[in-house]
Amino acid sequence: MTSITTRTGGGLRLAGLAAGCALGLAFAAPALAQDYPTEDLDWTIAFGPGGGNDIMARTMVDIIQKYDLYGEDIRVENRAGGSGAVGWGYLYSKAGDGYNISTTSGSLITTPLQADTPWSPSDFVPIALLATDDLAIMVGGESEWDTIEDFIAAAKETPPTLAGTGTVNVDFIVPTLFAEKAGFEFEYVSFNSMADMQTALLSGAVDAMVGNPGEIVGLVESGDMKALVYSGETTPPALGDVPTMDEKGWGVGVSMPRGVILAPDAPQEAVDFWIETVKKIVDTPEWDKYIETNLLTENIKYGDEFGTFLQNTQDGFEKVLRAQGAID
Repeated sequence: MTSITTRTGGGLRLAGLAAGCALGLAFAAPALAQDYPTEDLDWTIAFGPGGGNDIMARTMVDIIQKYDLYGEDIRVENRAGGSGAVGWGYLYSKAGDGYNISTTSGSLITTPLQADTPWSPSDFVPIALLATDDLAIMVGGESEWDTIEDFIAAAKETPPTLAGTGTVNVDFIVPTLFAEKAGFEFEYVSFNSMADMQTALLSGAVDAMVGNPGEIVGLVESGDMKALVYSGETTPPALGDVPTMDEKGWGVGVSMPRGVILAPDAPQEAVDFWIETVKKIVDTPEWDKYIETNLLTENIKYGDEFGTFLQNTQDGFEKVLRAQGAID
């Protein structure tokens, strides 16, 4: 049985014990390395609770628990701060340890581009890219702006404050490129967690925010927020009758990679185990539901193929940020 322990900000709470499952045989832990796993797993979430990174990690842990895919305990901890620098810095410090794992976002690529981190994406062992997601520009439900044209017209008069998770990352890149093409400016305000960012928008502390559909769809459906434009190819119906940036002629072509990495120089037996385990995770109905509910685009690449994807994405992000003057 696998017990799951969840930590947030250093606190612990027991999330439960794994239940038996009729599909247990089909999802038994891979037999690639008999000596792995034999220890508890430390799963780092590099951002606060409630955001896309947190949701994906906890969904994966729930699936692992349900199908008993890991024979030891799993400790999940939110290590937020510095646009992912704190969490991934912790993972980096565990080099050579096969029992430290994390989920990725665009900040894995952008944070070391603009901050003096001791690590870069290539330092970590790539396990799998699982999905990419896009962003919507959101305003409060009572906002005077009902369309993206309303927002842009007002922004040309007085630059609004726009919130995002992290500093120079995808949350910054997408609205920056969009604003450049649409001809307006804004003041970017960085937050470490989606919850804090939502509170800021709903309280009127900021004028707008960017968010992944899965993070904000409930607030759209309740009327507390409304989406004005979407950066993906097709707007999810749950966001309402909202145009895409491409449809308005201001497309940005940037998505957020969501995947799984191990600590640097993790043993090959751990790499093999996790690649095979992730293959089992994405073959479950629970994963299909997660992709559908969170309005993600499934995009699966394993091992070195994921590593190449990260490098290519880093090269593209660096080019954009330098062109924008966001990094030297």
